[in-house]
Amino acid sequence: MAYQPHLKPFQGVVNRLPRTGHLKTMRITLIGGSTALLEIDGLRLMTDPTFDPPGSELTNGSVTLRKTAGPALESAQLEPIDAILLSHDQHFDNLDQLGRALIPRARQVLTTPSAASCLGGHTKGLLSWQSTRIVAADNSAALTVTATPARHGPPGIEPVSGEVAGFVVQSELPRDPSIYITGDTVWFEGVAEVARRFSVHAILLFAGAARIAARGPEHLTMNQDDAIATARAFPLARIFPVHHQGWEHFSESQQTLLDAFTAAGMAEWIEPLFAGVPAVFNA
Repeated sequence: MAYQPHLKPFQGVVNRLPRTGHLKTMRITLIGGSTALLEIDGLRLMTDPTFDPPGSELTNGSVTLRKTAGPALESAQLEPIDAILLSHDQHFDNLDQLGRALIPRARQVLTTPSAASCLGGHTKGLLSWQSTRIVAADNSAALTVTATPARHGPPGIEPVSGEVAGFVVQSELPRDPSIYITGDTVWFEGVAEVARRFSVHAILLFAGAARIAARGPEHLTMNQDDAIATARAFPLARIFPVHHQGWEHFSESQQTLLDAFTAAGMAEWIEPLFAGVPAVFNA
């Protein structure tokens, strides 16, 4: 059974959350793949920038990634960017050539220590559970960003996949929305620990069940079962799936994910994002 959205796709507005009290709005715009623009308290954050055109082929060792769809918006349409939250730099579907060119133009880049050492410049590496602040250029607002653990595939994958991070972004204004950005990970104890430490209102969930033949049959990002387990661990959070289209190696679509949530009786826990259409998170 195909998922029947309870919000019209063109509406792009999320106005229900199982939580009391008033929260200010947060805008989430899917650009494509792992790339989304988050607007919180007037600050503009971008996840894993990928802006190469469709048809691009990027090779790293024995692995070639093929891009099937370009970004809904070009990077010039999205600047200025206060901070890029880069889960890792070693995979092209999280940082492609044009995405890499955007790095020096952002006011700040938060990522893993290994990525920071490779990228240099104004990038800042965060260990898991380490926090830092992003302050607006005019000092009118600030956000706290905490790096979270991620495991980019099955147990023991770390020496192959390299270092990966997620992020929790919290407003410093009372009752403003907070969001957990999973980064490329599967469901594992590290994600469960994020749920124990943080109460968040929204999750930008990297889905798609990525599979690479050279890495075996295991999924390297969350599949539908991982996504449902994550949702159940964060019962107050709305799930916004990303990283499920635009590249050949994704084995599950957004529709697959929505159908799974519907079958589990959890349709209202998840909201689809449509590339280029802002979703206004307004509790």
